[in-house]
Amino acid sequence: MNRDGQLWGIDLGGTKIEGVVVSAADPDRVIARTRIPTESASGYAHIVGRVRLVVEQLEAASHMVRPAVIGIGTPGAVEPAAGTLKNSNTTCLNGKPLARDLMDALGTEARLANDANCFVLAEATLGAARGRDVVVGLILGTGVGGGIVVRGRVLDGLHGIAGEWGHNPMCGETTPCYCGRAGCVETVISGPALERFYESRSGERLALAEIVDRAAHDTAAEATLRRLTDKFGAAIAAVINILDPDAIVIGGGVGNIARLYESVTRDAIWRHLFNPELRTELLRPTLGDSAGVFGAALLAGDEG
Repeated sequence: MNRDGQLWGIDLGGTKIEGVVVSAADPDRVIARTRIPTESASGYAHIVGRVRLVVEQLEAASHMVRPAVIGIGTPGAVEPAAGTLKNSNTTCLNGKPLARDLMDALGTEARLANDANCFVLAEATLGAARGRDVVVGLILGTGVGGGIVVRGRVLDGLHGIAGEWGHNPMCGETTPCYCGRAGCVETVISGPALERFYESRSGERLALAEIVDRAAHDTAAEATLRRLTDKFGAAIAAVINILDPDAIVIGGGVGNIARLYESVTRDAIWRHLFNPELRTELLRPTLGDSAGVFGAALLAGDEG
């Protein structure tokens, strides 16, 4: 743990970089916070410099020297064997030794984790799933991702992909995925996938929020939400059968749909569950867009 009693975290996103300093004894207490644009179009070296700027701003705001360890949430994941970033939608980061270059730029250890892992770590420690032993965090939005926390520790896995359920195959689905495979969960229940399904039924292109609003009087909209609950149930039941988590926290724009937390979805999960009842909680996140940066700060408190 940082010897000065503070935890520093950076949430490196495609459009913004946010930094926070929290108390190690009480991570709910924010000491300093800042946010700047990423300016990712300017390239990899520029992004590294922007992270350094955020750390400098945190030093000025907290009146403290940067600590020995800073947690950093990233789009994509670190390939353990090579130490390079992969699977990032900020493509200029892919294949780069981001942790090493950030350590060189900051003069301190940079402890990296996928942004979904930071989300679930924050929600399991400070948010909706506080106090639960095994927590799965899902990001359902433009893409589909996830992370796993067991007794306060993020599971990374041998390949650095633990929790990436969005690229599990779905039975009977054949839509090509950007990953090079077909029929991934992401191609079925991401926001864009659901919008495409509605358009195929109605001939009209609408945003997902509008589709949800129409469900009570629009058969195509209702069919879209029914597809979401049925396919989500099958996909997440496989995760529950393996991990048997206490709670699942659902973030992202699709995660705002109320039906995901209703009995119709629990019934859809139960149909695929290897157990006579479903006790796992399905929870809405409580930290909003703060989850990523708080989770990154908590990485700095991990004793390894």
